[in-house]
Amino acid sequence: MAQGNFILHEKEYRDFQGVLKKLLSDSYGKVVFLVDKNGTLLAAAGETEEFDTTSLASLAAGNIAATGGLASLIGEKEFSILFHEGERDNMHLSVVANRLILVVIFDRRSSVGLVRLRVRRASVELERILRAVDAGSKREEEDGIEELTEADIESLFK
Repeated sequence: MAQGNFILHEKEYRDFQGVLKKLLSDSYGKVVFLVDKNGTLLAAAGETEEFDTTSLASLAAGNIAATGGLASLIGEKEFSILFHEGERDNMHLSVVANRLILVVIFDRRSSVGLVRLRVRRASVELERILRAVDAGSKREEEDGIEELTEADIESLFK
């Protein structure tokens, strides 16, 4: 599977949203976020109004990166699942396909075991969607869709 940035089209965004909404319902979560490893929020479901989603996305990516450093110190490649327990809310972070971060925030209505089970199932669906994104990107490249060159940009302004 290709690594790095990708273009998220409307169909894949809706597919991501559908997976997140189902995960939110099945896990009894409060909110679910899908973030890329650069800290960009891709999709969210649930009670997002009370969160600074931009900060949450970048801090989640930073958290994964920091624990990746810790993992390498003990000879591990990465810690793919992180759990933070608070007084009121808990946070479960999971790396999906080594490219995305799935964040589930939940309270006492749920349990970490239930969230882990539901995240595992949702991760399979998210990986399937990522494969479709990669296939679409490959088709676009093969069909001759290229980046704008400097000459193309110059011709636009003449």
